Amino acid sequence: MKFMMIVKANKDSEAGKMPSQELIGAMTKYNEELMEAGALVDLAGLQPSSKGFRIKFSGGKRTVVEGPFAETKELVAGFWIIDVKSKEEALSWANRIPEPFGEGQEGVVEVRPFHGIEDFEPGEAVDRAKKLGEELARKKK
Repeated sequence: MKFMMIVKANKDSEAGKMPSQELIGAMTKYNEELMEAGALVDLAGLQPSSKGFRIKFSGGKRTVVEGPFAETKELVAGFWIIDVKSKEEALSWANRIPEPFGEGQEGVVEVRPFHGIEDFEPGEAVDRAKKLGEELARKKK
């Protein structure tokens, strides 16, 4: 089962404040443990929303909205994608994450499972999606 562990942004991450060497060390140790366990699929820290944009869909139209975005608690500062056997194993890994903004600082990590192709109603579009997934997997090897 794949899960995304999402680090919610805070005012410091949105201001572009980089983590301390101590926090980078703690995160690197955690990331190494995930990798050694064979659970790590991908991970990244994200730049502040001021460097990004959104595409808003409304009434059949698309509008580009440049960052920064006001609601910090709704923004993502970074993520891990893990592949584990169960929700319980994902919870175990999430409970080991170092405090994302440093010891004693408030932070939130949201953990959500990915949909599998088997979650969707069978049909032509799902068959095409399966083929695309298989092709992508072959290209990664």
